[in-house]
Amino acid sequence: MGKRENDSKRGRNGSEAQLKLAVLISGSGTNLQALIDACAEPDYPARISLVISNKDDAAGLARAEQADIRTQVIRHTDFASRSAFDQALSEALAAADIDLICLAGFMRVLGAPFVDHWQDRLINIHPALLPAFKGLHTHKRALEAGVRIAGCTVHYVRADVDVGPIIAQAAVSVLPEDTEASLAKRVLKQEHRLYPMAVALIAQGQVAVVDGRVRIAGAESGATEAALINPLPSPTK
Repeated sequence: MGKRENDSKRGRNGSEAQLKLAVLISGSGTNLQALIDACAEPDYPARISLVISNKDDAAGLARAEQADIRTQVIRHTDFASRSAFDQALSEALAAADIDLICLAGFMRVLGAPFVDHWQDRLINIHPALLPAFKGLHTHKRALEAGVRIAGCTVHYVRADVDVGPIIAQAAVSVLPEDTEASLAKRVLKQEHRLYPMAVALIAQGQVAVVDGRVRIAGAESGATEAALINPLPSPTK
């Protein structure tokens, strides 16, 4: 298994060193790949130091090894309890001196002690515009609900599933002919853009959690009133 040699740190004060990331996966690792590609850019402010999977056959492990990133498999089936698994996971992350943990299709619910220990150093990407459509089968449920706009969310993790301060969101229009698969494909494309952007904001020291909400330095002053509208309004005559 490959090991990335660049293990420099980036402090939360926005110093020059790079933020050390761990990415947790269970499957194909397409969001992992988006982060790998971003980290390959010379000016990106973070580097992936470790990829952990709870499954031996997760395809994302091969992505990491191809990029010469150290990998580790910690099987949840090897432990008698969730807390024991979480403890082993936490010990591996601490040993690697990780600054930020990125969940990327990690299909295990992490217990409150783990989440609390890593609070505001643990983020997730969810394929819906939270707080709507928490949990699984988000695209199917969005279509059944008849929403006009869908999307994805990067958020800090809290003990409850798909709850936590929202860092960034991206939206797509829901098309009349959309199926679950077609909508998922378009949302996933935005996930691949959004996750590296959110990580970069954190690495650059621009993100702070204040009173349970995320504040991004400079974001308010640059905000506009632009909106995504679906369906488009008829042109005025």
